[in-house]
Amino acid sequence: MREVNVEEITKTVERLCIESNYYLPKDVKMALENAIVKEESPLGKEILSDILKNQEIARTNKVPICQDTGLAVIFLELGQDVRLVGGNLNDAIDEGVRRGYSNGYLRKSAVDDPFIKRKNTGDNTPAIIHTKIVSGERVKIILAPKGGGSENMSALAMLKPSDGITGIKKFVIDTVEKAGSNPCPPIIVGIGIGGTIEKTTLIAKQSLLRKVGEHNTNPKVAELEEELLHEINKLGIGPQGFGGRTTALAVNIETFPAHIASMPVAINIQCHVARHQEAII
Repeated sequence: MREVNVEEITKTVERLCIESNYYLPKDVKMALENAIVKEESPLGKEILSDILKNQEIARTNKVPICQDTGLAVIFLELGQDVRLVGGNLNDAIDEGVRRGYSNGYLRKSAVDDPFIKRKNTGDNTPAIIHTKIVSGERVKIILAPKGGGSENMSALAMLKPSDGITGIKKFVIDTVEKAGSNPCPPIIVGIGIGGTIEKTTLIAKQSLLRKVGEHNTNPKVAELEEELLHEINKLGIGPQGFGGRTTALAVNIETFPAHIASMPVAINIQCHVARHQEAII
């Protein structure tokens, strides 16, 4: 049994809050660079170039890539052979978010009541925490700030099994077309298929953590990812909605077994600032 003091988790979360908002992942940067080569619209090329300049300024000057520094979404893998000491785990994570958003000069975007007073909590807590117990004696933390613009364009459909792949395609394309420029394209489209209403939305968001260009290990699912990416980029929305062929950088699909009567499909859209950082303690 390995002991981990929760203060170490707090310090790690603080660091990840800052790093995830300052530094665009290398795979996303590479995808944007590749998109410039393929983009046929002169304005689209210019916007993609500006996006790359913006992330380089953020990286060099250690400032947020985007003014919307998001809600702090935490994916935590807790080894079953770890004994946490020194305090409560969730409190430790929230303290890390509190410190990170303060010390990193990141915008606080959390309100304490969703529809009545909507008063800002002042420290971007509470975090959205997804905990999974795994084997071993390590703690893995993935921090993925999620901005409001892209999150607002996400959607859920409780499709019938008889709707099949055709129904899934239509729902995805219609959702992206309706979103238009709102999620700041080029986007990454995370899709969850199967499970229950809460499971499918969770795996849709988890799919966004996959590297751009890395496909689902199931060849049939990977084929659907490629087909949807092609169809989405035919919509002509383009970078920041000004037209072009680069509406999406990737389509990532995750699946889960479902009830015989159900085929839930969730779409979680991510803007081009596809931020996430991870650490292992």
